[in-house]
Amino acid sequence: MKKSSIFSSITFIFIMATIGVIFTFILFYQYEREQDTKNFLNRYALLSKSIQYQLVFSPTLKDFFKLLEEYHMKPIKDVKKALYILNHTPIVFQHTSSIGTALILKDNDNAYLYVSTKHYSLLLKDMAYNTKKDLIYISIFVSILILIIMAYIWTIKKLLPLKKLKVEIDKFAKGNLDVKVCQLDNDDEIADVANAFNNAVKQIKRLNSSRILFLRNIMHELKTPITKGRITAEMLPEGKNKERLISVFEKLQNLLDEFITIEKISSGFINLERKSFRLIDIIDEAIDLAMIDRSQVELIKTKELNLKVDFKLFSVAIKNMIDNAIKYSPDKKVQIIVNDKAIIFKNRGEKLQKDLKEYMEPFTSEGNQKDSFGLGLYLVDNILRAHKLQLLYSYKDGWNTFVFKGIKNIISDNQTDKELT
Repeated sequence: MKKSSIFSSITFIFIMATIGVIFTFILFYQYEREQDTKNFLNRYALLSKSIQYQLVFSPTLKDFFKLLEEYHMKPIKDVKKALYILNHTPIVFQHTSSIGTALILKDNDNAYLYVSTKHYSLLLKDMAYNTKKDLIYISIFVSILILIIMAYIWTIKKLLPLKKLKVEIDKFAKGNLDVKVCQLDNDDEIADVANAFNNAVKQIKRLNSSRILFLRNIMHELKTPITKGRITAEMLPEGKNKERLISVFEKLQNLLDEFITIEKISSGFINLERKSFRLIDIIDEAIDLAMIDRSQVELIKTKELNLKVDFKLFSVAIKNMIDNAIKYSPDKKVQIIVNDKAIIFKNRGEKLQKDLKEYMEPFTSEGNQKDSFGLGLYLVDNILRAHKLQLLYSYKDGWNTFVFKGIKNIISDNQTDKELT
């Protein structure tokens, strides 16, 4: 369980509440015991003096027993029983004066007062002594603890759907639309959130199904004329027109594949097929996709790298960097510098007029140029993010420099130490 989770917080609150109740009960119990002892001794001191006084001054029997009744004291008339009590009951207080002696005796169940003068002695049982007070305190304490535990269990039970909901939201956030139904019948805010999420998932599933159907239909309708056009172009006599037509249809096919990739990335429903590939092979594929003359690309390698990436997507990212570099360079050339920390793309040209983040939005263009950056950098940025990389930009001495930062993190495990040193 996470330290910062709501379940940990609630558990901590209830633990602190329980500790507080226990601590408060201990202090209260000690205080009550001290007060009870104090009141007990004061009462018996008053009783002993009063009874001794009555015994000395020879009260009438009626007045004496009336006094005992008022103080809820009962004489022990059985001599053997009285002797047994005096011999076996602990003495908690003893007082001797000129009038006589007073003893207070107490065990777990009863309290006794023994008073004696020169002529009389008497053992009295305190009928008002309450032995159940401690039991009442303990019962109240246990009841409060039970209520706290029940409240904790009830609270956790009410919040348990949040755990299930979080698991399903995490799955959904990773692109898994086959999440379990989170429909709840409870009449509370958690049920409202769960039901709202459930309805949102159903709606997104319907939209996604519609999107997939639309894409399949439109891609099929576009691929058919492209394929037919390519076949027709192949049937033409050899010459520049044939080469141009074939090039056009290849470009259309590549653009169509790229649009499919863009749609998948922008919708968030793309799974990377990451495997180990030589970077030089990825760059070669990117050059082929760009359909440019290889003399326009100057490759400077300081390392022979194997990268664990999605070959198709990473090739598209590099291809787009090559496209943009050549498009906006007066000499129509690009330098690609490779090391174990970054892939660097450099081209001559004017400095970007806006911040790099603005060019990562689709169809961003320079203010003084008619050409648009289109979806190039937008697609590059999303592909790099999917690979946990970062796109950086700098300008110096007439050179635009774009950097794929973080390459070290995607170097394949089978990259040899010799290659990296």
